[in-house]
Amino acid sequence: MKVTFVLPFAGLQGGIRVLAIYAERLRQRGHEVAVVSTPFTMPLRRKAKSLALGRGWPKTQLEGSHFDGIDVAHRVLEKERSVVDADVPDADVVVATYYPTAYGVLNLSRTKGAKAFFIQNYEMEEGKPNAKLDATWRMPIHKIVISKWLLQLARDKFGDTMVSHVPNSVDLVQFDAAPRGKRPVPSIGLLYATSWMKGCRTSLEALKEVAMAVPSLRLVSFGAEHPGFDLRLPPYAEFHYRPQQDKLRELYAQCDVWLCGSAREGFHLPPLEAMACRCPVVSTRVGGSVDIIEEGVNGHLVDIGDVNGLRDRLLRVLNLPQQEWMKMSDAAHGTATGFTWDDATDLFEKALELAIERDRVGYSPHGRKISA
Repeated sequence: MKVTFVLPFAGLQGGIRVLAIYAERLRQRGHEVAVVSTPFTMPLRRKAKSLALGRGWPKTQLEGSHFDGIDVAHRVLEKERSVVDADVPDADVVVATYYPTAYGVLNLSRTKGAKAFFIQNYEMEEGKPNAKLDATWRMPIHKIVISKWLLQLARDKFGDTMVSHVPNSVDLVQFDAAPRGKRPVPSIGLLYATSWMKGCRTSLEALKEVAMAVPSLRLVSFGAEHPGFDLRLPPYAEFHYRPQQDKLRELYAQCDVWLCGSAREGFHLPPLEAMACRCPVVSTRVGGSVDIIEEGVNGHLVDIGDVNGLRDRLLRVLNLPQQEWMKMSDAAHGTATGFTWDDATDLFEKALELAIERDRVGYSPHGRKISA
């Protein structure tokens, strides 16, 4: 197949990492892969806000990309705009990867390939309706989603019953750890991010209460933005800014439990990566956490925004006797080993083939052939 991915920009976000993995693996399987993206831009108001909140003046250029160093043709357009025919090669299938990119992809000629839309989240802002977002979910484009809740959303809210489900996976070479016991100092891991979707305020409220019960508590945190005045980390936290990918394993392996207090996630890779490093997970019921956590076996799930629930489950894991904690740790590792990128790429290939077939017979959200 000839496959083109259309990105908003190529940075170091988790969703971009997933796209880079698929692009490289498809190329390794003999497919001809191209990537088209736009330059990274940041509005002046966001730069000023970052300065005001003590995070410093943000960089106006990206500090690298997950597409750096992989053997995939990558074209960056001269400015932020929708793609047009002249931007992309002729192909069998062209894949929108973020809802604003779907508008340009929809309008490409058929020589650019059958249309597909790889959906990694439902990007409402602060829970507010987004008419432009919803319009893309209704487009006559084959949808590929990464978690069961997105699959259900496509069916229930948008009436699309022919959606491909391709769950994210984990690199078991990059993310792994030997069997171990609990740390000498009780340690919790957390991804730091200021977006409302990541639920860091909820997580930090829960941690405040955990620390009252466990005075020796240690927090291991990393993120793509420096902590600011509006969302401070506690004094017992150590923060790692944009750690190298090969350093993440040791950070996960330093934790007795990984905390995810998110309000919304498409999938969210850190819990699965933590599990691969034998770290049980306490998470809100979001994205992939619902798909991978078996209550009381490899971690715990609580309702979104439930500070008390997060506190209680974190303390439950931290207070487990050594042998019971090791059993949960091994179960977390066992869950992660059931997700491989080879299997995921198999599913992704089939999803692209289905997009091509649906384009050939005439798109319908229920798979019925549409008369010419």
